[in-house]
Amino acid sequence: MSFKKEKIELKGKIIHTIIISRTDAIGDVVLTLPMASLVKKILGKETKVVFFGKTYTNPVINCCDSIDGFINYDTFLGFDKNGQTDFLKECNADAIIHVYPRSNIAMAAKRASIPERIGTTNRLFHWFTCNRLVKLSRKNSTLHEAQLNVKLLKPLGHSASISLNEIKNLYRLKNISKLPEKISNLLSPDKFRLVIHPKSNASGREWSIDHFHDLIRLLPANKFQFIISGGKNEEAFINEWIKKLPAHVINLAGKLSLEELIALLNACQGIIATSTGPLHISSALGKFTLGIFPPIRPMNPTRWAPVGEKSGYLVSPKKCSDCRYVPEKCHCINEITSAQAVQKILQWLN
Repeated sequence: MSFKKEKIELKGKIIHTIIISRTDAIGDVVLTLPMASLVKKILGKETKVVFFGKTYTNPVINCCDSIDGFINYDTFLGFDKNGQTDFLKECNADAIIHVYPRSNIAMAAKRASIPERIGTTNRLFHWFTCNRLVKLSRKNSTLHEAQLNVKLLKPLGHSASISLNEIKNLYRLKNISKLPEKISNLLSPDKFRLVIHPKSNASGREWSIDHFHDLIRLLPANKFQFIISGGKNEEAFINEWIKKLPAHVINLAGKLSLEELIALLNACQGIIATSTGPLHISSALGKFTLGIFPPIRPMNPTRWAPVGEKSGYLVSPKKCSDCRYVPEKCHCINEITSAQAVQKILQWLN
C-alpha cells in the first residue's frame, strides 16, 4: 500500500475535518469504513473524519474507531435548500468525499463552500459541484467495492491502488456494545455458534430457504448452535419457517436492534448469508463468514465478496444473466447445494 505520509495540502489549506458521504445500505457502509482509516494514515491521526450516513446505519459507523463524528442524512433531508446549506456549513469541513453520489448533497456542499469536494467523473452534477474529480466507473469495473471506494482518495495523495488483503485490517470495529444478558444467556459456550441469516431484505439474490433448512439438518447438532437472524419485516416469514426446524434452533429474527445484532455477531464464531449487511459486518469483525452469491455481474463476489481474515464465498462457476430482470427466478444461486456449504463450514471447526 502506497501513500504519502506527510500532511497533504490542497490549495494551500491543511485538511482538519473531512466528510465521507455514503448514504445507502449497511453492507455498502461497512465496505466504506476502511477509507476512514486510510484518511488518518494519509492526513494524520488528528484529522477529524465525519461520516455522512442514514440513521439506521449509525450503529455500524459508531463501531469504527477511525470515525470521529456522524452527520445524519435523514436530518439533512428535513431541511429546505437553505437549511441544508447551513447544516453542512456547521460541520466546518475542509473536504467532502462523495462516495455514494447524491446531487442534493453535492450541491449543498458547494453552496456551503466546503473547500475540497471530491467526486467521480461519471456523474454529470459532479462536474459543476466538485473541484476534484476522479475517473471512476463502478458498473464495468473488475475491482471490489472496497477497492473502488479507496480510489476516491487519490486527490489526498493515496496511490488509489490497494489489495483486499490490506483492506482486511482497516475496518477497526472496536467499539462494540455488550450483548444483553437475555441474549447472551441463550448462547452455548461449548458449541460453534453459527448465525444463519436467510433473507436479504429484498436487496439481493436469495438462496433457497430449503437449502438453509438442509444445512441445519446436515451440520452436527452436538457441535453447532444455530441462531437465526433477520429484520423486523422478515420476522413473520421466518417465524413460519422455523416451525419446520429442530427445537434447538434459536430464533432472533426481528428481535434485535442493529446494535444488538452487531454484538451478537461479535459473540458468535461465524455466519452464513447471501450478500447482506450482516455478512459484511461479521467479516469486518474477523469472524468466519460464508457468502452465497450469484454469478451475475455486478452482484457477483468479484464486486461484493466479504473481505476478512476468515471470509469466503460460494458461487456457481459460470456466466449467467438469465435472472437479471427477474430476481425471483435466480436458478444459478440455487445450484449451490447445502452440501457444498456444509463442507466449507465444517472446515471452520479445524
